[in-house]
Amino acid sequence: MSNTNKSTVKQICVRHGKDRTRMMDIVRDVQSALGCVSSEAMDAIAQACGTHRVEVESVVSFYSFLGTKPKGKVVIRLCHGVIDRMHGSETVAAFEKELGIRMGETTPDGLFSLEWTACIGMCDQAPAALINDQAVTYLSTDKVKRIVEMLRADPDPKRLVRTYGDGNNAHELVHSMVHNNIRRRGAVIFGAYERGSALRKALAMTPQEVIRAVKTASLRGRGGAGFPTGMKWDFTRAAQGEQRYVLCNADEGEPGTFKDRVLLTECAEQLIEGMTIAGYAIGAAEGILYLRAEYAYLKAFVEAVVAQRRKDGLLGASVCGKAGVIFDIRVQMGAGAYVCGEETALISSCEGLRGDPKTRPPFPASKGYLGCPTAVNNVETFCCVPPILEHGPGWFAQMGSSGSKGTKLLTVSGDCSMPGVYEVDFGITLRDVLKMVGSENAKAVQVGGPSGQMVGPEKFDRKVCYDHLATGGSVMVFGPERDVLAIAAQFLEFFMDEGCGYCTPCRVGNVLLKERLDRILAGQGAPTDMAYLQELGEVVKMGSRCGLGQTSPNPVLTTLASFRGEYERRCQPAHSRHVFLPGFDIRKALADSESIAGRHSVVYSE
Repeated sequence: MSNTNKSTVKQICVRHGKDRTRMMDIVRDVQSALGCVSSEAMDAIAQACGTHRVEVESVVSFYSFLGTKPKGKVVIRLCHGVIDRMHGSETVAAFEKELGIRMGETTPDGLFSLEWTACIGMCDQAPAALINDQAVTYLSTDKVKRIVEMLRADPDPKRLVRTYGDGNNAHELVHSMVHNNIRRRGAVIFGAYERGSALRKALAMTPQEVIRAVKTASLRGRGGAGFPTGMKWDFTRAAQGEQRYVLCNADEGEPGTFKDRVLLTECAEQLIEGMTIAGYAIGAAEGILYLRAEYAYLKAFVEAVVAQRRKDGLLGASVCGKAGVIFDIRVQMGAGAYVCGEETALISSCEGLRGDPKTRPPFPASKGYLGCPTAVNNVETFCCVPPILEHGPGWFAQMGSSGSKGTKLLTVSGDCSMPGVYEVDFGITLRDVLKMVGSENAKAVQVGGPSGQMVGPEKFDRKVCYDHLATGGSVMVFGPERDVLAIAAQFLEFFMDEGCGYCTPCRVGNVLLKERLDRILAGQGAPTDMAYLQELGEVVKMGSRCGLGQTSPNPVLTTLASFRGEYERRCQPAHSRHVFLPGFDIRKALADSESIAGRHSVVYSE
């Protein structure tokens, strides 16, 4: 590494206080400055931060947006999600043709790299891509040709944005072509919001009274698990520790989910106010907003909102002029890892480590970020807090169903005429959702993303709430022509790619599930395969230590429950007590030799 590059690395480390816990910021900045985090750069980082080389390398090797070898000046990341594949698989071939390279390769001139990436939060405007940090939506083969021509002339992806999306997508710090697609506005998230009003009301109460109000409202976490928010805050406030932290999980990597993208764009003030109220309630002086790498185009805008609130006295020392109330927020960027949506993995990432989930207990409320009591909630949950304080817990609790109060943001995509974001009252039936989005002929609906449930028409009258159809927001609609088992296989592939690799049930079990499902899809399945899949799926759920592995078999288990006929018609009937099927295709195995010999082989069989 040249002296210039060594100096650059050292300057980056100094800028972040040579703090090992800020390793994510350090390696991201090094990658941005040098094009990669080389072996020599890792050595320099370790030396500057007083840590071991292996700790630096473990971070760089874990996150998909980081690398040890230089990539092209322009990195084109095509979304590999199910919805994008449904709406634009031909765009992949178009990029390969125009660039003259295959997926995973870089052009000889070092200008372009072409890569797959997981869901980028643009399912409502698929097919989409990330070109460096710029989101490019509604792709087509014609657009691909123009995109490549423009980038060859000027390799600045910002030049691709000729028209801006609605709302703050047109803000000078965003300038994005992304559209919000807010289809239905409810009273809570998209209701009237007066900047600072709820915060001042909270500061006029005691912290215990604030927590009691959140409890009375029966606000539950909007990430899907639905843990009571007030109870989590209560546990965190009561835990032993001199420092406490508030963490906002804005790492929505669940395929089919894009509500945080819209909330960060249009409701950033409301989100930050909710975090500030939480900080006052639990006695925290610092908050961290963990922003997924795919939303890097929103970072400058969100940080500007934070800075303005700090300037206006709504953050920092003496919040709203109240002596002794200190709370500030920093934005922590991710680097491409779905598992960091799990709260303990997110904490690991904030600490400058691999995004490995932690063993629980202890839970974050008692021992979280840097070993201190920590309240972790997602973007939508924090956005619910100001309206509760503004209008009162009774106002909030009168909406929704008996066990699920308030409203829920649904992000709908797939085979429907009106994809987008819908704020609905909890308790709405799935059938009514489908009518609302223009998809009354749906064959299947994936509720809650790949980790949720795939349900068929006989279950469309079930209610969207924690006691029936729980969801973090993702609703993917599949029409009559879709193959639900092929979709389940793609979901399994996603989990195989995104698992942290720590525990055997998840690391190996998902591969075995995918292999057996692929065999069934190839027409080589046996009736015993269904029992095998059921048993193996349950073992993976039971044996995995974090939420990813505990839900990764759901694509198989829920299709077995709702679409068993799809499995049965593909599995050969049992003609005897023991059914043996060939483990390989002999004709396929002989194809090369037959081509060389110029004749077909004779294969004897019963």
